[in-house]
Amino acid sequence: MAPTTQKALVIPAEKEPFKLVTDWPVPEPSPTDVLVKVVSAALNPVDAFVQAQGIPGLVPGYPSIPGFDGAGIVEEVGAEVTNVAKGDKVLVQGTFDLDNRHSTFQEYTLQPAKYVAKVPDNITFDQAATISLCLATVVNGIWGHEENSNSARFTPPWEEGGTTKYAGQAALILGGGTNVGQYAIQCARMQGFSPIITTASPKNTSLLKSLGATHVLDRALSPDALHAAVSSTVPVATPITYVYDAFGRARDAQRLGYSVLAPGGAFVSVIPFDDGALTDLVEESARRGEGKRIARARASYTFPGNGALGVQIFRRLTGWLESGAIVPSRLEVIPGGLAGIAAGCERMLTWDVGAKLVVRVDETP
Repeated sequence: MAPTTQKALVIPAEKEPFKLVTDWPVPEPSPTDVLVKVVSAALNPVDAFVQAQGIPGLVPGYPSIPGFDGAGIVEEVGAEVTNVAKGDKVLVQGTFDLDNRHSTFQEYTLQPAKYVAKVPDNITFDQAATISLCLATVVNGIWGHEENSNSARFTPPWEEGGTTKYAGQAALILGGGTNVGQYAIQCARMQGFSPIITTASPKNTSLLKSLGATHVLDRALSPDALHAAVSSTVPVATPITYVYDAFGRARDAQRLGYSVLAPGGAFVSVIPFDDGALTDLVEESARRGEGKRIARARASYTFPGNGALGVQIFRRLTGWLESGAIVPSRLEVIPGGLAGIAAGCERMLTWDVGAKLVVRVDETP
């Protein structure tokens, strides 16, 4: 039986420093919910930016508990839940809500059962905690088909043609060394895109090729040199029909990706139109009638148009992890449990990270 109160990491008011509290209430599951005792929680840039900048419109109110990735043990299940049971190891994706029930920077998180997946034996809690948000950022931008989904609307790999119709088409993943970029490479591999070209630091070449990249180009090349490298890598008769921008803050990279995209192809970015980077290219492409599509990758399955896809992903995620179709991110465990998150977020604000940062909640003082 779960306790009635817990430790939690709170942002008391907009832009105020994180505060560790010990008397936050533990929520009770509804008939379709699962209460999870969080073992490991992963940090994401949004956690740092929400505390440092506020991000109006994203946080529904204060005090607020962030945390969007976690893994742990099922403590309680609602009366209608059948996919998991008490004691199961699971991974979850947190989200903001007014009551702070669904975030992961706390000892217990409440989650809809449909967005919970069992952790297979070949994956640790720390590894499982790195997966949900970054994977969602990729799949919501490429596989969503609901009316309001902002997606390239590729056929997902579990549907007919989803692993074959993209054969002979090239994919370009900008920022492949990022955690999001690594999942973009793996999803492109699952769909049969080839070649899969990515830009990254050369030190990540072996890792990214193990995930499915066929060519790793040095992200430090000049725009002209990088354009030439991409062009020389892709066979003449092979169109680049898919570009995923996993970083979203590099103007030259965005322009490169959109300019090499074949007519009718899809450009997906975590932050499209940064500083108007693509405006002139998009307008020129439209005048030519090229039909290039642009999608905005949104991480949460709670965004309109993403919910049904989230259900499909969580149904399959355990099997993908068990088979190695999806491989978790590299990680670094930072000390102090919930109390160590503030320092980790400071590192993220300066991009001083080379792996997914993870805390173990039971290490909280």
